[in-house]
This record gives sequence, C-alpha cells and structure tokens, in this order.
Amino acid sequence: MSTRAPGTPATVALERAGIPFTAHTYEHADTATNFGLEAAALLRLDEEQVFKTLVTDVDSRLVVAVVPVSGRLDLKALATAVGGKKAQLADPHLAERRTGYIVGGISPIGQKTALETVVDETAWLFDTVFVSGGRRGFDIELTPDDLRRATGATVAAIARD
Repeated sequence: MSTRAPGTPATVALERAGIPFTAHTYEHADTATNFGLEAAALLRLDEEQVFKTLVTDVDSRLVVAVVPVSGRLDLKALATAVGGKKAQLADPHLAERRTGYIVGGISPIGQKTALETVVDETAWLFDTVFVSGGRRGFDIELTPDDLRRATGATVAAIARD
C-alpha cells in the first residue's frame, strides 16, 4: 500500500479494495495541456507505461478508455470493443460531472459514477502501469491486473500510434 498518498476517491477506492499501489506526485505546470506526457516526463517514465484516461461517448453512453500517453485512442476499435457503432470523445463538462474529477486529473478508479472501462492490451507489456490518481500532478502505479480489478475493465486493442 502507498504511504503519504494524497486522499482522492481513487486512493480511497484502492485502499478499501485492498489493492496495492504506489503514489507518485510531481509539480504540475499550469501551462501544461498534455497531462499524460507531462507526467511521463516529470516522473522520468517510458511514455508507453503511462496511461491516459479518456471519457468517450459510444452510442450515447459514456465509456472510459485507458490508453498509453504515447499513442492515440482508436475510436472505432473502442466502439467495437464495447459492442457499439460509433465513438467520440465526450463533452469535457459531462465527463467531469459523471466522474467527479477534473480534466487532466480524471482517474479510471474511484469515479463518482462507475463507467464501463476498456484498458488497452499494451498495459500487460509492463509489470506496472501509471494512471491518474485523481488530480493533476498525481499518478498511481499499479499492476495491469490490479487496474482491471479496480475498474472492472475489459481489455482490448484500442490504441494506435
């Protein structure tokens, strides 16, 4: 378990579930717009090991996609993975309201409304992966299997270069 982790819904959910994680904080720059790449650079991590959380709209339902910050979300592959026809990025204000997090700090874990989640299969290339801990400047490191367990995610090839 983490020591001195900032108290966020994500850390509370992990602690409640008994899922081990390591907290990593960094100094977020207000001028940063690519939050995942900022985290990878400041934490000195491989960009393929740091994952971004994207809230999408698949046929009028919200679905969370978790993909490496080094790549892009394949919206068609995501729609197919959840049995949908068309996917697009969700309205940021709606994403914030439904998850309880702000853009740039949306964690796939501990969301206000538990949303269907899909994690890109490349997460299993690593012993551990990094996802947002629920605020800008805070990432959580955990195993891909624990990420899947914490989110109830399915696994699919949803990322592209």
